[in-house]
Amino acid sequence: MDVPPAPSTLRVFVALAPPDDAKDELARALQPAYARYPRLRWNRIEDWHITLAFLGELPSTAVPLLRSVLAGRAASHPALQLGLRGGGHFDERLLWSGIDGDLEGLHLLAADVRDLVRSCGIEFSDRPLRPHLTLARSRRDDPTSVPQAAAGLTGFVGRPWRTERLHLVGSNIGRGPGPIRYRDIEAWRFGAEVRAGGNSTPAEP
Repeated sequence: MDVPPAPSTLRVFVALAPPDDAKDELARALQPAYARYPRLRWNRIEDWHITLAFLGELPSTAVPLLRSVLAGRAASHPALQLGLRGGGHFDERLLWSGIDGDLEGLHLLAADVRDLVRSCGIEFSDRPLRPHLTLARSRRDDPTSVPQAAAGLTGFVGRPWRTERLHLVGSNIGRGPGPIRYRDIEAWRFGAEVRAGGNSTPAEP
């Protein structure tokens, strides 16, 4: 059987992901919105993430460089305590849940990650970090569903949780008409260097 060749480029970003029980907690709070706003393009729960650096389309040869520096950064970095809180929207088109907790540590980690990416000679659009978890996108002819769904999340306060892994993620954005899908290229546990006496082992995706 013919095996398709590996793509020469990848669309990638560096991210954090809430643990499953925190995502389940938010998903339960979203049940009324799922029923009330069926025309929204809801992200799959397994794809929920907090982007630290969006790198865009990169040559696949850049991935080994990123793996090396990101693995070292995660191994030496302590976990952060975060939480999901409330909701909002960007331009009435994108629905998100807010991030609570150690936001100063989150901004410092994002800045560190971006510096490491640049140290690999990789250029990317360095947009200001606005910590959020993207939940859904609206259709162009639907200007009301996203703001209304965001208002329904105003009182949501999720339980605190600790970041487990730093994720290098690939997506299929722009690669066809189907829904956006994400996959871990690799993920690394935070603080592994401290716990394992300097031996860092990549986590399973």
